[in-house]
Amino acid sequence: MPGYSIITAGDIKYISFDCLAATGMVNHAFTTRLGGVSRGPYHSLNLAFHVGDSPGAVLENRRRACRAVGAGLEDLVCGQQVHGDRVHVVTEVHRGMGARSYAGGIPETDALVTGRPGLLLASFYADCVPVIILDPVRRAAGLVHAGWKGTLLRIAEAALKTMGRAFGSRPGDCLAAIAPAVGPCCYEIDRPVVDAMTERGFDPARYVRPAGPGRWRLDLPGLNRDILVGAGLDLRNISVAGLCTSCSPDLFFSYRGQSGRCGRMASLIVLR
Repeated sequence: MPGYSIITAGDIKYISFDCLAATGMVNHAFTTRLGGVSRGPYHSLNLAFHVGDSPGAVLENRRRACRAVGAGLEDLVCGQQVHGDRVHVVTEVHRGMGARSYAGGIPETDALVTGRPGLLLASFYADCVPVIILDPVRRAAGLVHAGWKGTLLRIAEAALKTMGRAFGSRPGDCLAAIAPAVGPCCYEIDRPVVDAMTERGFDPARYVRPAGPGRWRLDLPGLNRDILVGAGLDLRNISVAGLCTSCSPDLFFSYRGQSGRCGRMASLIVLR
């Protein structure tokens, strides 16, 4: 069993993870590229303002995505993602930040966590690893945007630690889902990234395979899974979609697959 379902809501299609849905505590989604109004390389459900798409199209796409998870655009909270490791605790005062513009988002933030029902957290992807976290005991949730830089900074672990400080969450109680990202079949890296892995205390041999002279393929989702386990999650509580964004251009945007000109999918989660 894959551990996820592809759901149709109106015009859009999104991925729902069984482990999160079964709790009944959240509405959540990882969107595909299907069901929006954007055109050209952003066709059709681009949810990001900063990529060059029409702002009006992005707003309509966001309204549709919010509606699919039972929320409104005014409930949305977004960060200005910078491939760092900053985690922001989202409260009522942040409602609507980044919903209508990139500039309005929480600055320099790649992970959002909240214990407040009704706030719709969102983060955006086109190959980077989306990590969705739920603590069903303390009723807290989080989203992590993990590119290779944030992954090596262990941003998923940082999010769990922040949830512990803010809400009393314990990693052993938490569930996590790793949504579609560029896979080890397609994600090529060079020597500086391999060296950075070693400098940050990772064993490259566990996650990279040769792909040609001076090139390797990296299992970035697998690295994030192991970071979660190292932070205290039970491996049985981690669901990995195993879908490569670069391999599936009919379903997903891919920064690498589209030579840098593309839209963005979104992870969405709202506590009920």
